This record gives sequence, structure tokens and C-alpha cells, in this order.
Amino acid sequence: YDLIVSSWAKNWERLTAYFDYPPEIRRIIYTTNLLAGFNRQLRKVTKNRSVFPNDQALQKLL
Repeated sequence: YDLIVSSWAKNWERLTAYFDYPPEIRRIIYTTNLLAGFNRQLRKVTKNRSVFPNDQALQKLL
């Protein structure tokens, strides 16, 4: 964990800038990150298929 700790120490001001925002804004940022992760998973699942015969086929895969 030494590499992680040293990286955090070097970038502490940038890492803690998130907490300078009010809770309402932090919630939006956090939600955006969750959505990005969800979208990444969807792309991973559908990446190998470029065409779906119908909406049901896509929904079944997801």
C-alpha cells in the first residue's frame, strides 16, 4: 500500500477538494460516478454483439 499512500499524500489537496462541495453537490457527483460504472458494465456485456434482432433480445441479454 506504500505506493497508494504516497500517491494520496502527493495529491491530497486534489483528493480532498471533493469534500469542499456541499452534500447536495457531492451526491450528484457520486451518482454520476455510479451511472458511469453501470454504463461501462452495459457496454462490456453488449460489446461483442453489434446487432440485436429486436428489443426483447437486448433485454434478455441485459
